[in-house]
Amino acid sequence: MSIKVAVIEDDIPTSKQLRAWILSARPGITVDAWFNRDDAEAAIARENYDVVVLDIELGRERHAGVAIINAINKAARGTPVLVVSAMPAAIYRSIMKALDAWDYLQKTTFEESDFIDTFLEILRASRDREDAKPAQPAGDELSLDPLRQNTPLWRGKRVNLPLTAQRILAALYQRRGQVVSYDELFQVVKSGRNRDNIRKHISTIREAFRELDEDFDRIENVPMRGFRWSDPASDPAAVK
Repeated sequence: MSIKVAVIEDDIPTSKQLRAWILSARPGITVDAWFNRDDAEAAIARENYDVVVLDIELGRERHAGVAIINAINKAARGTPVLVVSAMPAAIYRSIMKALDAWDYLQKTTFEESDFIDTFLEILRASRDREDAKPAQPAGDELSLDPLRQNTPLWRGKRVNLPLTAQRILAALYQRRGQVVSYDELFQVVKSGRNRDNIRKHISTIREAFRELDEDFDRIENVPMRGFRWSDPASDPAAVK
């Protein structure tokens, strides 16, 4: 199976260096080079890349890479992103993780071997994800990517959710039939660790599902305790 990679980097020498490293890591890969946000976003919409390597800053757009990652997430293909940027890793690694990028390398702080090891690890994970397409759970219509919960599907249709809401959904579904406490849900949110904020996220999740299914009622509020995903197949006694 052919492998296709996009390198999105406005500095031409750096772009060529990254391409050379990728080809040395795995000869025969097709590498497309893009140098600005507009061309990159058009390519993302058009092509199904196995991996995207990108910089955050492109030309005068300081956060162009953030917009491109959002476009990748919106496309819902689960394309892994490796960020290679001069921005300080101590600040931006957590930001990129929140955006669902797979890894972050800060320029001038890594060697060729570090890049190749990271790239190959991401490529293997991408291949594993393709080989492990999520099976439809028996008796339920919700499907979550087993490696990255960023593409929830309800009856085959994508549920449009922000990242924090996706994490809360995954926490509820992994424990379906059981109560997930507020304290446990606090662990999957980045900020706003209070009950009101959790309830707002739950409301967002319910609304997103009801856009696809007006009768959706799987998420049960358990007063003073938390929430439960009521799965009739695994928990017939669950009270809706």
